Amino acid sequence: MSGHLINFQKNKIKKRQSIFPLKEKSTIPQIKSFKNVPPSITTNSPNQTQKHTQKMHLHHHHHHLLLLLLLSITTTTTTSLQCPPCGTTPVPYPLSTNPTCGDPLYTILCNPSNSSLLFPALNTSITYPITSVHPEIQRLVIRPSPLLPNLCISSDLPNQGLQLNPSLPFNVTSSNTIFFLNCTQNLLLSPLNCSSTSPCHAYASRASSKCAARGSICCSFVAGGSSTSYSVRTRVSGCSAYRSFVDLDVGSSVSGWAAKEGVELMWASPREPRCKAQSDCEDGKNATCRADVAGGGDRRCFCNAGLQWNPINGTCAPVVTGCQDPGGCDHSTNRAPLIAGLASGMGAAMLVIVVGALVYRKQRRARQVREALLRAREEILNANNSGNVFTKNFTGREIKKATDGFSRDNLLGTGGFGEVFKGVLDDGTPVAVKCAKIGNTKSVDQVLNEVRILSQVNHRSLVRLLGCCVELEQPLMVYEFISNGTLFEHLHRKRGSSPLSWRRRLAIAHQTAEGLAYLHFSAVQPIYHRDVKSSNILLDEKLNAKVSDFGLSRLAETDLSHVSTCAQGTLGYLDPEYYRNYQLTDKSDVYSFGVVLLELLTSQKAIDFNRGTDDVNLVVYVQRMVDKEKMMEVVDPGLQEGVSQVALDTMKALGFLAMGCLEERRQNRPSMKDVTEEIEYIMSIEAAVVEQYSSL
Repeated sequence: MSGHLINFQKNKIKKRQSIFPLKEKSTIPQIKSFKNVPPSITTNSPNQTQKHTQKMHLHHHHHHLLLLLLLSITTTTTTSLQCPPCGTTPVPYPLSTNPTCGDPLYTILCNPSNSSLLFPALNTSITYPITSVHPEIQRLVIRPSPLLPNLCISSDLPNQGLQLNPSLPFNVTSSNTIFFLNCTQNLLLSPLNCSSTSPCHAYASRASSKCAARGSICCSFVAGGSSTSYSVRTRVSGCSAYRSFVDLDVGSSVSGWAAKEGVELMWASPREPRCKAQSDCEDGKNATCRADVAGGGDRRCFCNAGLQWNPINGTCAPVVTGCQDPGGCDHSTNRAPLIAGLASGMGAAMLVIVVGALVYRKQRRARQVREALLRAREEILNANNSGNVFTKNFTGREIKKATDGFSRDNLLGTGGFGEVFKGVLDDGTPVAVKCAKIGNTKSVDQVLNEVRILSQVNHRSLVRLLGCCVELEQPLMVYEFISNGTLFEHLHRKRGSSPLSWRRRLAIAHQTAEGLAYLHFSAVQPIYHRDVKSSNILLDEKLNAKVSDFGLSRLAETDLSHVSTCAQGTLGYLDPEYYRNYQLTDKSDVYSFGVVLLELLTSQKAIDFNRGTDDVNLVVYVQRMVDKEKMMEVVDPGLQEGVSQVALDTMKALGFLAMGCLEERRQNRPSMKDVTEEIEYIMSIEAAVVEQYSSL
């Protein structure tokens, strides 16, 4: 039986991995050469420089800075990489219309017949007209695909809307207001604004009678803003059309919105051009072809001493270190009074600016907190709890009475969010009260977010929300009091008279997995916990597990494969793919749960500097031992004492499951539903063995 169990687990993991083949790495085109390209900025002749100098002498000291600016602009010395115009339309660097100019990573298309520039999408058969380019802020605006004649359907719907190539340095900015049109009922469960007051209705009724049909659903939101925003997605099961507007003021007249129509994209600053030989870097006076210290085996044209790379113009420009006046800067014998006056004046000005900035920042933070509380009051008091969870709005007086005026004797713990107090309601119910930090916007947001999340869920393995209070200076969350501490405390013997048994550990793993699977698959709108760890798993008096702390949780968007957000969580539990690309998915929780499984197996901490230098991270340590086929050496010795071989095999099976959850690529990890089923199978084997022994 034991051999069958281990083979079964290994085969399940291998089968799962084969479903998700690895993608081939994309190749990046290299710049072949940039010599013999006509310069876009030329150096002034000596006569011109002398005329400028004579003018400066006439105006004496007051115009030295102006001369410095002029000369820094007119002494660029490297041949420009800028492409020639597309007809009459300029093509600023680093945009590239052919391989011999610009940077090929920033390739766009040129139609010389009408002097228009086109932006190629991920599917290169689709292009979008570029309506404006702003190289100084590294942005451009494209025109979205038109609607099909007499239909509320975008012409790029077969390609799921606007899709950028994520391997290229372009992304959608946060200046875009997106209207999704002709949507299905599924979008009503999303965090988008699909209400009757959404500004998309005003646009649809004016722009297209088809999109304004009676009962038609439309939604609006502000898109992009992160380096991983690569698409404005449409699909038949979601929304069939979209419109986008740049810097739209929804309070302005709808008749003027057409002038704002477009999708703004931004590009990352280009690096120095790649090269194979010195000949690729002009004549060597301004740049030298050498190995890139950043690695990757590339060679690049790095600017020589005294010059620096200008990514806006694609040139090597002089480093301005002091006076740049060809006629000399010493036009006065005594500058001490001037320097002293300037220094004292600038010092006073800086002091005023710093004080003003601090006062403004403090006032703005206080205003943000007040506004957040006002919004929260309105949302909570008027909310229809889609999860059918009844929550009470407690008064400030009730909470103060329950916690004995927030007595320090009732303090259960503190964290980055604020403090948690134990309280007793008038009916004798023990509760836990979480308080946000006063004046801390991030802390307020976390507590309010936790209230919103928990008001939508109801599961025996999730901590139960009883209510909240938004009357006091900071928001308060009231939830059931769990008396037996956290899983972390029990595993590391900070609580409990005896260590957790193997059967109890399996039960805790199963209950936690059930709670997370509910969040991912059964909640009205999928929820990603984002901070799964042993200290966020509470144990009641019967040692049943309840997942807690939803301050970092995010609602999933039903029409998107992931949520783009800054990586947050706890070191040692954080999904490496989420950390690298800021894409939060349900598999991020799966990874964190895999670390919890290792803690249950080993009774060791996720991060422990008492282990060897290379083994500080528990995942790295266990992976190294698994590679050496020594998994059982990391299992808590106390669990292995006096148990059957089948029990040892169930420990090894759970270890293999944990390593499956910790796969580097999220596509290879199981879902929480799969994890729950596999733990149930392991528990059934363990229970059958115990029953067999007890019947003897």
